[in-house]
Amino acid sequence: MIDPLEILLVEDNPDDVELTRIAMLDAGMDADLSVVYDGREALRYLRQEPPWEHVGRPDLMLLDLNLPQLDVRELLRTIKQDAELCLIPVIVLTTSVDD
Repeated sequence: MIDPLEILLVEDNPDDVELTRIAMLDAGMDADLSVVYDGREALRYLRQEPPWEHVGRPDLMLLDLNLPQLDVRELLRTIKQDAELCLIPVIVLTTSVDD
């Protein structure tokens, strides 16, 4: 039996979190979705700092383009410069209509 995919969603909008959950269910994905709400919280999660000292590394990260607390570009730079975190695939999403 294959373990479910572990996905970390970094999204500050609760409606978008719910839409992501619904889309995953509709697609029949076998995945566990963990959610944090800003870039700093995402780094603490990835570094397994309290209260996330017992979580595993995600298999995939979904990032909102417009994150509070820590710009998504800075978050990506930090992740990709870390030898342990740089192998996690990252997808950046947005619902913004801005160019």
